[in-house]
Amino acid sequence: MNSTILFRILVVVALLVAIDFYVFQGLRTLTRELSPRSRNVIHAIYWLINISIFLSIIIGFAMIDRNSGPSHYFSKIFAFFLIFFLPKLFFAVVLLLEDAFRFIHYLFDLIASSHQEKAVFDGRRKFISQFALFLAAIPFAGILHGITRGKYNYTVHRVELFFDDLPKEFDGFTISQISDVHSGSFTNEEEVAYGIDMINEQKSDLILFTGDLVNNKAVEMEPWIKLFSSLDAPLGKFSVLGNHDYGGYINWSSSKEKAKNDERLVEIHREMGFRLMRNEHVKIKKGNAFINLIGVHNWGLPPFPQLGDLDVATAGMEQGFNVLMSHDPSHWKQKVLDYKKHMHVTMSGHTHGMQFGIEIPGFKWSPVKYRYAEWAGLYSEGNRHLYVNRGFGYIGFHGRVGIWPEITVLTLRKKAEIN
Repeated sequence: MNSTILFRILVVVALLVAIDFYVFQGLRTLTRELSPRSRNVIHAIYWLINISIFLSIIIGFAMIDRNSGPSHYFSKIFAFFLIFFLPKLFFAVVLLLEDAFRFIHYLFDLIASSHQEKAVFDGRRKFISQFALFLAAIPFAGILHGITRGKYNYTVHRVELFFDDLPKEFDGFTISQISDVHSGSFTNEEEVAYGIDMINEQKSDLILFTGDLVNNKAVEMEPWIKLFSSLDAPLGKFSVLGNHDYGGYINWSSSKEKAKNDERLVEIHREMGFRLMRNEHVKIKKGNAFINLIGVHNWGLPPFPQLGDLDVATAGMEQGFNVLMSHDPSHWKQKVLDYKKHMHVTMSGHTHGMQFGIEIPGFKWSPVKYRYAEWAGLYSEGNRHLYVNRGFGYIGFHGRVGIWPEITVLTLRKKAEIN
């Protein structure tokens, strides 16, 4: 193992152990009035849980197969780790603030005391530890809900966009978008079917899927082909590839094996009734009018592949109203905004909203915003728009907290002419 990686692992382990011991001091305060037997039982359970999680993570890392990627076992252990680790962070922050106050109070007493008096470093206050426990219960409940229910809390986001140059035949045209299915993470067919039914209930003219059908291998989608084949839209279903669809996160026994996987993934899109677009465009027609739908390979900032080619995708394309499918929202500012051919709407996914954050009317936050400026919802510059779908599935953390799985319904409107 690389010495740098080993050093980082040891630092993380030391930090986690330090937090555990620190939180344990608060637990001792909470239990000090209990009988010795009850106190010892609670303390033993606390350390038993921590040691079990730590050993399970070690086993999980040992079980990771670079030929197939992390297992469901590892994902579940990671979720279990988060359930207990994040609440401990909240608990530790409160204790740290209390300790800072205690230390400042001690210094003032030390300065104010006479030589005959000795300043006393106050002990912990039980009500502070109780407040810390109450605060820690909030992320505990949130993560538990995210693992059990949040990852299936499919939510429809509706957006209307107005354009001067939209053909009048397309006024009111609707597009349903889903993204980031990550079928290799699915475990509950009934819940996924519920989400598919919700998509069909929108009765949109067009259905677009903006990448990451699988986690690593095409075979992950095999059990779900029939279900996703039931998606229906009168003017068609179209898709593009995401970074996970290229199979770059695992080791392949040979280039032939990887090529076979790539071919199978393309076949699966076709079997589901989706036209997979790889640096190409197609006309969507209504009557005598049309709009251009463009789909490109994944283009992302390093380390993600930059395979999307707008020049190739739009070669020979007739001038008109343009809708672009591009998996990674980074593409929009880096290439699309200043592209010579006007892309009216770009539809992306990729970020998942990190599957963790806060969304309430008027306020939206997730840690992923510090990596992606455009990470969820609608972004506009002039008359060019980007919509970033929050994702239909999940990966890594088998849950969603505050950022729910999304079905986007985009309605195109023609601005009324003023006489």
